[in-house]
Amino acid sequence: MTVTERGAAVPEAGPETGPETGFGRRKVLGAAGVAACALALAGCGGGDAKAQPSLKGKVIAKVADVPVGGGKVIEDLQVVVTQPTQGVFMAFSSICTHKGCAVSTPKENVIRCACHGSEFAADSGKATKGPASAPLTSYKVRVEGDGIVVA
Repeated sequence: MTVTERGAAVPEAGPETGPETGFGRRKVLGAAGVAACALALAGCGGGDAKAQPSLKGKVIAKVADVPVGGGKVIEDLQVVVTQPTQGVFMAFSSICTHKGCAVSTPKENVIRCACHGSEFAADSGKATKGPASAPLTSYKVRVEGDGIVVA
């Protein structure tokens, strides 16, 4: 190995790293770059609902806090709860499927993403206006007493 002026270790051309072995300088440096990128990406915990701890059995909202035709965003759980019609409750990931922004509080049965204008149906989570095209991740919920619980 040779150390450059900046302190980086670079393999020297030779029998163990020459073109005949398939491990030339470019391949070694390229592999190091790929490894560095993989480590950087591994540290980026996105808002992916699948990466969350299980919400099953948790009370995520109170019935009284979710208006008919609207909803409530529960930021710490990354969930949005809606009540599209009287007594019908739905829950979805509050992370937009376009670029991962948090959605805003639902109004008029529409869940909107303020970042890029995507809209989702409050009764299904389906993308109704782009740029998002994928639906929000949905959670099955039930009412227990005055709470809305993930089933």
